[in-house]
Amino acid sequence: MKKKMILAVLALGIFASSCSSDDDNTSSVNSNLTLNLDGLEALGDDFVYEGWIIVDGSPVSTGTFSSVDFPQTFNVNSVQLAMATTFVLSIEPAVDSDPAPAATKILAGDFSGTLASVNSNGIVADFSTSTGNYILATPTDLDDTNEESGVWFLDNSSGSAVAGLDLPTLTDGWKYEGWAVIDGTPVSTGTFTDPTLADDNAATSVFKGDAGNGPDFPGEDYLQNAPAGMTFPTDLRGATIVISVEPVPDNSPTPFTLKPLAHVVPEEASVRTTISMEVGPVSVISGTVTKS
Repeated sequence: MKKKMILAVLALGIFASSCSSDDDNTSSVNSNLTLNLDGLEALGDDFVYEGWIIVDGSPVSTGTFSSVDFPQTFNVNSVQLAMATTFVLSIEPAVDSDPAPAATKILAGDFSGTLASVNSNGIVADFSTSTGNYILATPTDLDDTNEESGVWFLDNSSGSAVAGLDLPTLTDGWKYEGWAVIDGTPVSTGTFTDPTLADDNAATSVFKGDAGNGPDFPGEDYLQNAPAGMTFPTDLRGATIVISVEPVPDNSPTPFTLKPLAHVVPEEASVRTTISMEVGPVSVISGTVTKS
């Protein structure tokens, strides 16, 4: 069943040029497709969700939506719906001139009879075995009195720094992003695809110090150019450290709904000492899709 779903999802890209719409349905008779999904968040004004069914290996749009209140029901061509083998949900630009599905696909599942159980595990990644470690330190300046103002996703418990994050490889259309939630406000540490390498803004961060780029792992020093209402350097003890999974292009400057790892920094945390993360608040999005 899993192989069948993966092949069908690949068809979304391979057969994108042949994707269908209601305008070229072979029948004017419609049936209902009902979505009952859990864990989705509103995307804002610039993006929408779009459903797709796979019919004879090609994607057929079932319509777009912005509300994340469920259940929601869509009218879909009866012949095509009866033939559909898989349901996929993608994130699309609100103004979209491309009829093909975007790379950012968030849910998928095969139909068994009239019901498809859908989730994000096979189409984004499976985070069930993900783990994380971090330290508090500020290696990008020459001041050792503000070490609690930086967070780096590494493990130095053996005496040598190694990658602190064990995360699966994401599918196209997604990136990881680290965050420190300071007094309720999330501040990014940067985006990355490989947790064993420096993040995308390692050399360009406006927050880091002026003495270098830090270790070759994701992380951030909050030392200067603080956002409005904040003061840097800060103290991350008591803040929440989060790893999220973000769509590309990103729909928002705040964390996306998928957050596989998180941890509240202990008030008594020591600097330059490995701290383990915990399972985040949302590691999978799931639900059901029903033909009727």
